[in-house]
Amino acid sequence: MRLIRSLPLICAVLTLTAASALAADPIKIGEINPFSGPLAKYGLELARGHELAVDEVNAKGGLLGRKVELIRGDATNPQQAIASVEQLATRDKVDLFSGTYMSPVSAAASDEAQRYNRLYWETIATAQELTDRGLSNFVRTGPNATSYAIESVAAVKDLIAPAFNKNPRDLKIWIEHEDLNFGTSIAQTLEQLLEKDGVKPIGIGAHSFKAIDLNDTVLRIKQAQPDILVEIGYVPDGNLLLNTLKNQGYKIPAIMYVVTGDAPETLNIVGAKDLEGLLVVSYPRTNIPSSYSPGGAEYLAAYRAKYKEEPIATLGMSAFAGMQMLFDAIRAAGTTDVDKVREAAAKMDKPFQSYPGGYGVKFDDKFQNTRALPVVVQWQSGDTVTVYPKNAVSPGTTLRNLPSN
Repeated sequence: MRLIRSLPLICAVLTLTAASALAADPIKIGEINPFSGPLAKYGLELARGHELAVDEVNAKGGLLGRKVELIRGDATNPQQAIASVEQLATRDKVDLFSGTYMSPVSAAASDEAQRYNRLYWETIATAQELTDRGLSNFVRTGPNATSYAIESVAAVKDLIAPAFNKNPRDLKIWIEHEDLNFGTSIAQTLEQLLEKDGVKPIGIGAHSFKAIDLNDTVLRIKQAQPDILVEIGYVPDGNLLLNTLKNQGYKIPAIMYVVTGDAPETLNIVGAKDLEGLLVVSYPRTNIPSSYSPGGAEYLAAYRAKYKEEPIATLGMSAFAGMQMLFDAIRAAGTTDVDKVREAAAKMDKPFQSYPGGYGVKFDDKFQNTRALPVVVQWQSGDTVTVYPKNAVSPGTTLRNLPSN
């Protein structure tokens, strides 16, 4: 009789114990990035941005009463991306996925994640097609190809043309890009936007980001004699192009890199003298005014404290902000369920300058964040300083060495 009377109490205790155990289980996020190969340091930098956001949320008690855990999946190509997602979904039982430095990897990984009904929260990869596919599990918080193309056109019109004392339509522009969907999508959008403003590029070239020789590329550019070279690629091919220009003794009046071109690696390989005046349309940096980038200085301090070095590249802070947006969406949804998180994300409405990097949040019908814009920086005396837009420029900063002398 006593045992029967005790059964409700025993069941209640067991239920509470199970609930406590469940609450103690971490929210697992699969981190898909190249952690090996030539782009590993940039996959690592992106992951560090995510890690710092995880550290921040865990220090405040976690998310939905649970700690957050990142589990890495190495992917240097689409095939590895598929294998990593499968492993993380089946072996590690991750709740959702995030990434990714390379657009082709993001495309394959997010498609595979959909098979397992897992959210893919993209913070960095920029190819236009990633959102245009209409995947039911995909959300992107960072700038896309159109964002970079829009900012590049603004730089041509508002910075470069006035410096040359020319109408933008009178500038001779050559567009050079790596030939995967990342570089191609930005180049195509840039060409369309320029032509819409009556600016017809004099040439468009493509190369592999794995290229080891770009002498022919430089010869083609040299024959065209552009006023401006716009380059869209990854760090290795971008560095190679700059060194090839230097080795051939060919100086272009203005060079503007898109997405990459501002990494410490570029300074080490190319040198401050040959970078002087180079423009880069890139992720917002940590040294812009806090009025534009709230939390940027705190991110930098946390980075230095954890990793004992300066940031490897600027994309880490954008990854950090993107992960903060994910946590806000999960809080609003009250779950990591893919449909409910996307539903919560669709309702997010935060103005520009709400997150580090100056980002806000407002997703369009394809789940592209429309309030994530790059900035334009310039290499000056061995450092990169923000020169556009105006409200991201530090007092006393001006444009230099344009046209290049």
